[in-house]
Amino acid sequence: MKQYIVDAFTNKPFSGNPAAVCVMDKWLSDESMMKLAMENNLSETAFIVKEDQGFRLRWFTPGTEVELCGHATLASAFVMLNFYEQGNDTVQFNTLSGVLTVQRRGNLYEMDFPTFELKEIPVTDDMERAFGVRPVRAVLGLDLICVFEDEEQVRTMSPDQSLLVNIPGRIQNATAKGTDTDCVSRSFCPKLSISEDPVCGSAHVQIAQYWAGELNKNDIHAYQASKRGGYLTCRLPGSGRIAISGEAALVAVSDIVAQF
Repeated sequence: MKQYIVDAFTNKPFSGNPAAVCVMDKWLSDESMMKLAMENNLSETAFIVKEDQGFRLRWFTPGTEVELCGHATLASAFVMLNFYEQGNDTVQFNTLSGVLTVQRRGNLYEMDFPTFELKEIPVTDDMERAFGVRPVRAVLGLDLICVFEDEEQVRTMSPDQSLLVNIPGRIQNATAKGTDTDCVSRSFCPKLSISEDPVCGSAHVQIAQYWAGELNKNDIHAYQASKRGGYLTCRLPGSGRIAISGEAALVAVSDIVAQF
């Protein structure tokens, strides 16, 4: 089985968000895929199998299978379009979140994702204790978005991971209006056994949707201010969809020789 390590949302290796992409002839057991995700210890390991209906894509963190992952989808598209479908500029994946289409546009890979309903919820003392700073607003979709007064608060915070698990959302996002980009964000995922996601595409489905409404614009340029950092270009064409684009850089190609 071939495994590729791809850094997503960057054009330079060892930055952006790393994902492992495993291209298989047939499915391993869920237990085996979980073991490999734990062995890789990256925020996501993607598994791809070609089926009668096309390519099926699944994502595993070191702790669980997830229903949507942006950076590992981008990494998977990079692998498929550069190593398996070289004559194409479009690839579709059947996933737990429906059919996801990725188009190569020059150096960018544009992913078409569904949006989520966002609902404002009360800011709580638990949120303040967990993040170390009190948010000015909280919005809940698939993930929690906590909005802060300025980007410096987001860039310098050191949240208490043990307290984050007690507040809503699969992923807890901290965001603020940016100075050089539309927004600056960070994503914390203790419920998924990830302390901080370097650059989270699925979180930006909601973060970009939020800032598009706040800034009254359909194109959002975002920066995720993790230690590795990465840029995302987000476009909301309407009809409940969002396009998220980024570059990718190949780091390694290997053979998995372990027997499952």
